[in-house]
Amino acid sequence: MAQAWRCAGLSWTAGGPVLIWDGGRRSALTWGKTVAFGVAEGEARTCVGARGNMCPLAARVSARSTGPRCEECARLDRAHSVAADTLADDPRPYRVYLAWFGSGMTKVGITAERRGPARLLEQGAICFSWLGTGPLMAARRTEELLRAALRVPDRIPYAAKRAARAALPSAGEERAAEIAGLHARALGLTGWPESLEPAPFRPVDHVEAFGLAEAPAPVGVVGELAAGGALSGELVAAAGPDLHLATDRGVLVLDTRLLPGWELVPGGGRRVEVPVRALKERPTAQDGLF
Repeated sequence: MAQAWRCAGLSWTAGGPVLIWDGGRRSALTWGKTVAFGVAEGEARTCVGARGNMCPLAARVSARSTGPRCEECARLDRAHSVAADTLADDPRPYRVYLAWFGSGMTKVGITAERRGPARLLEQGAICFSWLGTGPLMAARRTEELLRAALRVPDRIPYAAKRAARAALPSAGEERAAEIAGLHARALGLTGWPESLEPAPFRPVDHVEAFGLAEAPAPVGVVGELAAGGALSGELVAAAGPDLHLATDRGVLVLDTRLLPGWELVPGGGRRVEVPVRALKERPTAQDGLF
């Protein structure tokens, strides 16, 4: 029987996307590389546990879920995190950013300064600019200020981000235009926290980093994995957690958040033996951006 591996997820580094495996092994992903794997026969997707600990129940997790944890382990994993507002005493500096994912889709968010742009790559941000740097609570207040005063959301559904990639402007200036105007309006707001140092508008574009400029448009999305299934294709682009794989059925998008929790085995050929669904249509423009 072939050795089975358990994927811990996708990470973005200065050199590009990297798949991480339980035990610390890493697989760097480059354009043109073949990504091929199968799902072990007779296996079910099980919870990956929380904070380095195995799930005590080895609970089953839905194959369609992008979260690889059961409800209890998910709660424990978020019990001490910035995202869940349970880490208010973190003394490290944080950055507020504006991120653009497509026409009419801009969000505000925060990330630890030490992480650099990694959070933006992980989210699949097409273009972004820093807005300011300061203590965690000042960054949170700024995020709330933009949501209240300019109606800028802090979340955008991932399916909408994915669909928007099919209709991106070809020029970087066009991709940066929406956050340019919003950045200027944000700096002019009253109530800006004094401890947050404003940052000038300097857009960073990820189209080249994601490989989207030359990649063919996807025709479908992997809906889920299943025991005995298999997938193989050539990597042509990647954005956020998504890998764009050229297969005999066209370019398919694999959300790598579907991988953790499965026993994976080596694959070969150009097989597509997993459920595939059509890409959702491009959403309409976000209401109330300005």
